[in-house]
Amino acid sequence: MGYCSGRCTLIFICGMQLVCVLERQIFDFLGYQWAPILANFVHIIIVILGLFGTIQYRPRYITGILSFPKHQEALSLKFTYFTEYAVWLVLWVTWNVFVICFYLEAGDLSKETDLILTFNISMHRSWWMENGPGCTVTSVTPAPDWAPEDHRYITVSGCLLEYQYIEVAHSSLQIVLALAGFIYACYVVKCITEEEDSFDFIGGFDSYGYQGPQKTSHLQLQPMYMSK
Repeated sequence: MGYCSGRCTLIFICGMQLVCVLERQIFDFLGYQWAPILANFVHIIIVILGLFGTIQYRPRYITGILSFPKHQEALSLKFTYFTEYAVWLVLWVTWNVFVICFYLEAGDLSKETDLILTFNISMHRSWWMENGPGCTVTSVTPAPDWAPEDHRYITVSGCLLEYQYIEVAHSSLQIVLALAGFIYACYVVKCITEEEDSFDFIGGFDSYGYQGPQKTSHLQLQPMYMSK
């Protein structure tokens, strides 16, 4: 019962992650934010694998489980390590923390001068910078000499919510979903491991491996009489 409820919750979390990251991917494409686009793409692939593994009862897509053969002394070694979905969630949280620090200009980061999110190949900013709620965009002419010819120089005013806070909200939501997914992934794997152990205990798999039927002797002993 616990595994079923945890599994259903993990499926719901994965679904929410897909919906939110697809929405984020659309606006990152509109803003030519190449680094977030790449990270979002990897995240979509990993979440799909985690969702597939959860639905199809394939724990190796959630974690990797190495089961070593059991020796005659009944020793067993089972080494479990997190891969794919669980490990990626840790990296995903790290990435989103960096994005938050970038837009809040923590340390030496500057959202106005640093072009990290576009790999320094364009001067585009977040799509929300010009299209945020209540924002008014005004073109400035003539453009400064340093402005590229294929870019327009604008000023943005009247925004009800600044674009950096919208990006921070997106990243914060991703962190919350990632933490919830990581916790439930650990819970589901724990339940799967317990079910496997209980199955082995009741005789689902022989602890010492398969033993073929042993041959029995059909030789019938006959009494022998010896003369004195």
